[in-house]
Amino acid sequence: MAQLSPRRAALEALAVWRTKTRFADSIIGKLLTETKLTGSDRGFALEMFYGVLRNLTLLDFWVDCLRPAHLNVDLRDVLRLGLYQLFCLDTPPHAAVFETVELVPKKQRGITNAILRNAMRRRDELRERARAQPLFVRRSHPQFLVARWEAHFGAKAAERLCARNNEPPSVYGRINGLKIGRNEFLRRYASSEAVASYPNFVEFYSFPAAALDQGHCYIQDPSTAIACQLLDPQPDEKVLDVCAAPGGKTSYLAELMKNRGLIVACDREPERVRVLEENVARLGVAIVRTYRCDWECEGMLEGIADHAPFDRILVDAPCSNTGTMRRRVDVRWRLRPADFLHMQKRQLEIVRASASLLRPGGILVYSTCSLEAEENERVVKRLTNDLSILRLEEERRSLPFRDGFDGAYAARLVRLI
Repeated sequence: MAQLSPRRAALEALAVWRTKTRFADSIIGKLLTETKLTGSDRGFALEMFYGVLRNLTLLDFWVDCLRPAHLNVDLRDVLRLGLYQLFCLDTPPHAAVFETVELVPKKQRGITNAILRNAMRRRDELRERARAQPLFVRRSHPQFLVARWEAHFGAKAAERLCARNNEPPSVYGRINGLKIGRNEFLRRYASSEAVASYPNFVEFYSFPAAALDQGHCYIQDPSTAIACQLLDPQPDEKVLDVCAAPGGKTSYLAELMKNRGLIVACDREPERVRVLEENVARLGVAIVRTYRCDWECEGMLEGIADHAPFDRILVDAPCSNTGTMRRRVDVRWRLRPADFLHMQKRQLEIVRASASLLRPGGILVYSTCSLEAEENERVVKRLTNDLSILRLEEERRSLPFRDGFDGAYAARLVRLI
């Protein structure tokens, strides 16, 4: 691919995101891999691409204030980039305007230049008008999501949640106790700082490439520990990890088990199973057997059933990811109101297919990174109503606006007979 400017790279990524059903991370990752941008230019391209996606509704509000007439979608993307630089990054105006105008064909440069220069003159007015808009405009979230969160958590919490979703995510890692002790890790990797409420997790201030290569840590939000701690696997037990890839929770379970026993780890996509295998190998996990299994379509594979009954089962179910929007920047724009009940149907199928492999007295933990009741409490209620063999023992949650980490939910159920 020819050399691109960072603005051109961000613009091309926005066009792909708008026209293809691909996640933002894979789009910009592939594009940057194929270009020859320097480190600082790569960072600027990422900032603009993700920044526009985080502020999409707000930027469109400003575009419409400046140009009420119809705009084609390609020119709108260019104006989004220009306004993001002027209003959110405070890029020097001459650079923001000139470089953005250069992105459009010559016949559109006049109108693009006029709109952006008008935005510069009206910057204070436009910012003030934006502050008077509803939350879903000010913080660029789908209106139906904001309404849900206001009803469930309250207006102030919804405001804090939306604001947090628009911040760049912190980088956390779990210290891999199978390879290195906590004190040694903190001594060796000075760019890390311990997380007070999760002693085996750290926050990184620069990307920990060396620690990852050595298998000394795994990039993982502290909220992911909730499900593993609720499961509480013991050495020499048999554990089934139903939706295991990419392996963060699987490897943590192995650490809690002191690398003794058996973990049967499953996922439905061959590529995801391959990534799972690579991760657990790098982390020094020696007790994992991997299988490809689609619990919704195929049911259990014969090889998995051969290891039953299991002492403990973790179902970290596929979900809407509304608890991780700070990291999954474009998830908010992919969701529709019907998706939560659709996900609930999938989640129930997965738990029902796997629960029969649990021994009487065994523990099943159901978890998601969703904030939505349809995917969390209501799934557990359906399970305990429909499957009389399961009884709820405990529930835990991580709420971004309360706890400062990603959103997560986990429920510990025991099989009675």
